[in-house]
Amino acid sequence: MKITLLGTGRMGSAMAERLLDQGHTLTVWNRTPSKAQTLLDRGAHWADTPAKAVADSEAVLSVLTDAKAIEQAYSGTSGVFSANISGKLFIDMSTVRPVTQKDLSVKLEQAKAHFVECPVGGTVGPARDGKLLGLAGGSAQDFALAKPLLDQLCRRVEHVGAIGAGASMKLAINLPLLVYWQALGEALALAAPAGLSPEKMMDILSDTSGAPAILKMRTPAIVSALQGKDLGPAHFNIDSIRKDLRTMVEEASALGYTVPTAQSALSSFDQASSAGLGHADGTQLAAWWIKHAKH
Repeated sequence: MKITLLGTGRMGSAMAERLLDQGHTLTVWNRTPSKAQTLLDRGAHWADTPAKAVADSEAVLSVLTDAKAIEQAYSGTSGVFSANISGKLFIDMSTVRPVTQKDLSVKLEQAKAHFVECPVGGTVGPARDGKLLGLAGGSAQDFALAKPLLDQLCRRVEHVGAIGAGASMKLAINLPLLVYWQALGEALALAAPAGLSPEKMMDILSDTSGAPAILKMRTPAIVSALQGKDLGPAHFNIDSIRKDLRTMVEEASALGYTVPTAQSALSSFDQASSAGLGHADGTQLAAWWIKHAKH
């Protein structure tokens, strides 16, 4: 297919690599052109504006930071809506509030385009390997159009309801994981008097009923963080986690709920970011918290 990708951050770029591996013709656009260079070196085509990027494409994927970035890419100067997009398929995979997807859906419907929202669970590695968890919202007809392409990006794609349902489910699945990093730091503080090595401590914790699935995969990284080692490029950095947690708090408030666990975790991530760890992997929070939270 002729596919456009709007947004070449870490996740967007990983998905783009997967699409290139599947043999698609790919055009990319990003607010910061340099972030697309690796993809251009692999054969992707560059477009100066979102309007030019979508002009000749059959399907358009967007993986953008937040609602503001979506507004700029779609409705800004030389944005998507500047082009003739009638009949094209759009799939937005950003992590945003449901209202953002609903607003985008209305505008795309007015432009006579097809639209599915499909935020995903997973990080850079699964994105490259086509092993994400897709949470799609949209009509049955539009989902049927999008599913063959989503199947190339995801190990599992669930049609969870109308537009907005995918965004709701993405916030829901991310919340327990993100607050876990704070809970892990607190657990390690309680276990510190035992005097176990980081390897032994994490081996025990990862073999308990309270361990999330990601702990099985990220235990080596947590051990390295506890040992003060450099983890290299982040899979999901602390500033991105902060953005998602703020989105969860805002959405819960709009629904009439308070989410004290998410708010508390956000406070810890905010402190870590202020200390200079914004671009560090989220798995480093526990090690940082143990060193800095003791009173």
